[in-house]
Amino acid sequence: MREPFLELIDIGKTYPGVVALDHVSLSVAPGEVIALLGENGAGKSTLMRVLGGVVAPSSGTVRIDGADRTGYTVTDAIAAGIAFVHQELNLFDNLDVAGNVFIGREPVFGGPLRLIDRGTLRAKVRPLIARLAADFAPDTPLAELSLAQRQLVEIIKALSLNARCVIMDEPTSSLTLSETERLMQVIAGLKADGVSVIFITHRLNEVVQCADRAVVLRDGRTVGTLTRGELNPAAMIRLMIGRDLRSLYVPPAAPPGNIVLDVVDAITSTYPSRAVSLQLRRGEILGLAGLVGSGRTELARAIFGVEPLLAGGISLDGEPVRISTPRAAIDRGIYLIPEDRKGCGLLLDFPIAENISLPDLASYASLGLVDRSRETDNADRQRERLKIRATDVKMQVGTLSGGNQQKVVLAKWLSMRPKVLIFDEPTRGIDVGAKQEIYDMLRRLADAGVAILMISSDMEEVIGVSDRIAVMHEGRISGFLARSEFSEHNVLQLAVGHSI
Repeated sequence: MREPFLELIDIGKTYPGVVALDHVSLSVAPGEVIALLGENGAGKSTLMRVLGGVVAPSSGTVRIDGADRTGYTVTDAIAAGIAFVHQELNLFDNLDVAGNVFIGREPVFGGPLRLIDRGTLRAKVRPLIARLAADFAPDTPLAELSLAQRQLVEIIKALSLNARCVIMDEPTSSLTLSETERLMQVIAGLKADGVSVIFITHRLNEVVQCADRAVVLRDGRTVGTLTRGELNPAAMIRLMIGRDLRSLYVPPAAPPGNIVLDVVDAITSTYPSRAVSLQLRRGEILGLAGLVGSGRTELARAIFGVEPLLAGGISLDGEPVRISTPRAAIDRGIYLIPEDRKGCGLLLDFPIAENISLPDLASYASLGLVDRSRETDNADRQRERLKIRATDVKMQVGTLSGGNQQKVVLAKWLSMRPKVLIFDEPTRGIDVGAKQEIYDMLRRLADAGVAILMISSDMEEVIGVSDRIAVMHEGRISGFLARSEFSEHNVLQLAVGHSI
């Protein structure tokens, strides 16, 4: 392996009452792909902010090309060729591709008028697009691009800065299987060109696919490094959480009960010529699989009353119900934990307690005023019940890790009386330890009689957690699988519209 051009040596970072990093070291060689692993809160983001010059370390050394850097800043990081591709992309929908790549650095003409030279701008971007074999042009409006294409724009922006090291934070969390494979090819191309990649992900199969080595953090410390030949999910999980995880599937305590939710010939606006029918039983976890865009989320939103049904009907406990608003669904015990928990499931600037009480404020009110002590007492009970890692329920939800934010959404509904819980991508962006806790909660809820519809694009998850699987393809159910029929092959066959 070539000599490292970038080194973080004994990096420490402390905040009042918290040690975020404790003597962490990391070296990066040209053309090396490093997976940075760890549970949420392990210190990965803090270490990357130190590398990017956003956060000054409390101790330790940043060394670039053999020279120690003091007063290391964002400007120094950019000059050193370090670029970020964030999970939440920093792009502008009202600009085209070229405008996004060179924003703030546009070539200009006209003296004091400083008019943008769009010809030169697009000419600079064109070879960068060709380098990644991207299927869009410099003048393509960003608003027309898919999420995967937008990630390529972020990578092109990094390359325009002559990046020597690209840091990718959860780059595949919202990508389809084919888009993920395309990104793996892009990473291989960067590696071949001598560009290093630091890859932060919770999807361990991708680490096996693309990484030269994995560096694992736990509680702000480096707990191990795995070389290429040592990379396997079991070894990575053992280092990340300090123990082995048991098999995902836990059989139900009793056979499923009566039909709770019956969806008959439901048609959504996404697929107006396709109808969906499914039944969900008490105490059952029904996995809803399918490719991105198959209509799963739209069906969930229609059941919850966010979007209207164009046709068809819904019955609850054998009685037809009309659900035209989320309030109507909530009043009947149908609750949705959405795919976008930050945008649709939580008020990030509000405390944990207020998020939990929000859908049922009348239960905490007296004479029209919320009783804060009752609200806090309930939030404390849910914090203990769900093991939400927070020192106080007055903490803002936005300060919590992804797994703990998901638990707050769940706590909101468990404070009421759920009959049907719809989980849309329940563990997206959540570390493996927190995933196991979510799976355990799903089974406990099902054993308590709650009917659960779990939408998931994670094949291991949908096969490992479900009692039964329904697979959608282009707005319809292409098949149901009993537990004995579960396999990746069968799920994928149905997902692409084939029979098994």
